[in-house]
Amino acid sequence: MSFGAPGGGSVNYKPSPPERGSFPLDHEGECKHIISGYLKCIKMNRGTNDEACRKLAKEYLSCRMDK
Repeated sequence: MSFGAPGGGSVNYKPSPPERGSFPLDHEGECKHIISGYLKCIKMNRGTNDEACRKLAKEYLSCRMDK
C-alpha cells in the first residue's frame, strides 16, 4: 500500500542524476597524494573500512570541497 498517492495507487519514481559539474572531479591532481594513501590503506587492510582509512577518505573529500 502506498501512502499519499491518490486512490492508493503506486507512483513510479525515477531518480535524476546530479547536475553536470556538481561533484568536483580532481582533474588537476591536487588531492592525488591523499587518494593514493587511501588506496594503500585499503589494500593493507584487505578492503576493510579501517578507522585510519576513513580518516584519509574524509581528508580527500575535504580537499576536494576546498578546491
